[in-house]
Amino acid sequence: MTLPRTPSMRLDNRRALITGAGRGIGLAAAAALAEAGAHVTLVARTGAEISEAAAEIREAGGKADTLLLDVTDQPAVRAAIEAAEPFDILVNNAGTNRPRTFLDVTEDDYDAIAGLNLRAAYFVAQSVVRKMAAAKIPGSVIHISSQMGHVGGQNRTVYCMTKHGIEGLTKAMAIDLAPLGIRVNSIGPTFIDTPLTKPFFENVAFRDDVLRRIKLGRLGTVEDLMGSVVFLASDAAALITGTSLVVDGGWTAE
Repeated sequence: MTLPRTPSMRLDNRRALITGAGRGIGLAAAAALAEAGAHVTLVARTGAEISEAAAEIREAGGKADTLLLDVTDQPAVRAAIEAAEPFDILVNNAGTNRPRTFLDVTEDDYDAIAGLNLRAAYFVAQSVVRKMAAAKIPGSVIHISSQMGHVGGQNRTVYCMTKHGIEGLTKAMAIDLAPLGIRVNSIGPTFIDTPLTKPFFENVAFRDDVLRRIKLGRLGTVEDLMGSVVFLASDAAALITGTSLVVDGGWTAE
């Protein structure tokens, strides 16, 4: 008898691009992929954080460089990706939110959230995947979505709209790209303790309501997402495409 062997989650000799990589989920994704052996390129609009992060990854024995880029600038994105070597992995993480009730959302709020969470994510993915396809790389695209891509949330109409859009994009991209061997999935975190979410939890009533809805009874940490990123990027997920890995402590189970 020959026992089956678990596919490797190592990512040696693969190149990964991570947007919004200076802090929070993006930084954790970059660290996780580098630890698994990938060469990571950290993308952000400001250089100080990603330069420090890349230096820390290299100090720990990983391979990392940086790309200073505003992902909402489509011509700049196209030029930067075209100038780079093809990537095997994309973690499409850059995003934002401005919580307001539906009646108070402004056009500026709408444009800022939708422009980064949806439009920029779409065209970053398109630029990266065009290079993957031309190089015949069976790559992995991982959109960082949200549990709010599966349910509604108070004061989050635009954010929910964009994350539901990312879930639809994930499914449709997976269908288009399957013939090329390129997999597309999303990760849907619950509330993760990051610089983006920290101000929300200064409201005690909001924090208590969140903890009540997360069935495991605690906020998420970036470490809770690192294994999911490596898994979806790796050969262990070779037959997984067009779906969402929801890391929500049971929020959406109810």
